Amino acid sequence: MEKKTRNLIFGLFWMLLASSNLCIDGLNIWPMPSSLKYGAKTLYLSKDFGLDTVGSKYVDASSTLKDAFQRLLDIVETAHAIDTNSTYYNPSLLLKGMRVVISSPNDELQFGVDESYKLSIPSSGNPIYATLEAPTLYGALHGLQTFSQLCHFNFTTRIIEVRQAPWNIIDQPRFSYRGLLIDTSRHYQPLPIIKNVIDAMAYTKLNVLHWHIVDTQSFPLEIPSYPKLWNGAYSPSERYTMADAAEIVNYAKRQGINVLAELDVPGHALSWGIGYPSLWPSSDCPEPLDVSNEFTFKLIDGVLSDFSKVFNFKFVHLGGDEVDTSCWVMTPHVRKWLTKHGLNETEAYQYFVLRAQQIAISHGYEIINWEETFNNFGNKLSRKTVVHNWLGGGVAQQVVAAGLRCIVSNQDKWYLDHLDITWQQFYMNEPLTNITNLQQQKLVIGGEVCMWGETVDGSDIEQTIWPRAAAAAGN
Repeated sequence: MEKKTRNLIFGLFWMLLASSNLCIDGLNIWPMPSSLKYGAKTLYLSKDFGLDTVGSKYVDASSTLKDAFQRLLDIVETAHAIDTNSTYYNPSLLLKGMRVVISSPNDELQFGVDESYKLSIPSSGNPIYATLEAPTLYGALHGLQTFSQLCHFNFTTRIIEVRQAPWNIIDQPRFSYRGLLIDTSRHYQPLPIIKNVIDAMAYTKLNVLHWHIVDTQSFPLEIPSYPKLWNGAYSPSERYTMADAAEIVNYAKRQGINVLAELDVPGHALSWGIGYPSLWPSSDCPEPLDVSNEFTFKLIDGVLSDFSKVFNFKFVHLGGDEVDTSCWVMTPHVRKWLTKHGLNETEAYQYFVLRAQQIAISHGYEIINWEETFNNFGNKLSRKTVVHNWLGGGVAQQVVAAGLRCIVSNQDKWYLDHLDITWQQFYMNEPLTNITNLQQQKLVIGGEVCMWGETVDGSDIEQTIWPRAAAAAGN
């Protein structure tokens, strides 16, 4: 990430901490760890501060840990020129390096992976080494981010300090799903911008990038099985190849972040018909997708087949929100099909959603759907469904009472395009509101802040997301 962009993100991030009362004696740690103890000594970061992995079972064949450690150094050294010849500090207080011990050799990143870690920084030793212990690589990545927040530039000595040692931090996330949605249909977002968003997510320990790739306005993603679909992009230059998508997935994984791809059906799909007009009920009434056309479901199967080769998160998002079914009734051949099958509009909507779910399941996915599917036919949804709450409070409580899992994104608290929602409101939003049963609480797998794309492009998406999204990360 370019230094200018990194400084912008850090400036927004520290703005949140500086304006809050969530700092400990002037030290900025975010999100707040589960447990911490600290002392009163100041250590100094050695100019050759190094990584030691002796005793770790994780073999860093992909250099993921090494690269993360280098990012740590970039973070702490990025803002100011360090005086490597400084004589201000006591050599006995020099922090020489970090020992990282990871228990598992496995680097598979999936929902529910253990993200816990323990970070200890002694105040004495010969030499002094910080120790980071984690069951998995991904817990260790979080520990490195926490360590970076303990490092501060001293403007008098011109060196990096770790204040208030010794430190003993034990941390694990409250929820397994901590998401951020970006929308690349309403405005195309260049790959470097998406990577910047991923970098900032890692700083705040968010772990799912929900990629709302396509919508009514544009279909920017290459689908090899149906190559005309991306004719629905804004322009030939505002598109993503499957190789681009794979690069984003791999880039995110190296920072402990899964990518959730969304294919919103049957509504929000006008752009699909630019390349394949038969997907529209008619040219005058192009949404939702034609429920009466078998080609519609054949194409969805092909898209999800191509998805499964790149998007390897266990979940896929199938949308299902804001479906206006009037075109089905107004179009003669669709109305005839409805009559033949004895379906009204709501039943046809249910038929479409459930059939799309079964296609996704056949490709090995578990499904996430927006809450309208639950509100209309919740008892018919696959038991593998995660219901994504967005319309407001109360729905999550109903979802978990029905035995289904839930993600909370209530728009009056966690929609980033609502510029009037303050960071304090983001922070105070409680995903478990009115859910008191412990077993039902476990069905709330987490929450997600949503950056819908109607009003943001590459010039302002980052400063619109941050620092408010960081406030939700502390939930």
